[in-house]
Amino acid sequence: MTRECHVRFCESAEVRSLRATHLVILSRGHAEEALTWTKVVMTKLGLTINEAKTSLKDARRECFDFLGYTLGPRHLPNGGRWYLGASPSKKSVQRVKMKIGELLVPSNKGAWEEVRGRLNHILRGWSAYFSYGALASAYEAVDQHVYDRARNFLRQRHKAQGRGVGQFSREHVYGALAVRCLRRERGRSSPWALR
Repeated sequence: MTRECHVRFCESAEVRSLRATHLVILSRGHAEEALTWTKVVMTKLGLTINEAKTSLKDARRECFDFLGYTLGPRHLPNGGRWYLGASPSKKSVQRVKMKIGELLVPSNKGAWEEVRGRLNHILRGWSAYFSYGALASAYEAVDQHVYDRARNFLRQRHKAQGRGVGQFSREHVYGALAVRCLRRERGRSSPWALR
């Protein structure tokens, strides 16, 4: 009895070098065989597998990160049933927070419209990629970070007293100052969503 294994490669921009950069194989109970088969096929293609980054996981019991997402078992809130799902990985959330932090520094003397435009561009791109799966906690963490950094940035720029909460409230930052709020946009359906 022969078993077929279907593999999908996500190729990098360097098509000429024939280098597959990311690969996940999902198998029902034959993971070792699938890995062995993949190594043979990759060798025939002149490719190698990075052994340090290769692992076998039971996706029903263990989470793993792939292309910025954490995939694996999740459960519905309030003690709900378990299911296999996806969410932005902790590293992905941390990376976007770093980009936001690098933009909203006191040494950035650009006009607010320019700074806000760059900030919203970062948020738009990140949320467009991370628009699948369980998003609430990741979006909430990014929104909170954006608000804290934007408030501090504006407080220092305007030499406001205290923490600036009164002058630069959440409603003001996400309203009049037009900073993108991921949680508010989450309810809007994506252009590719099924209707």
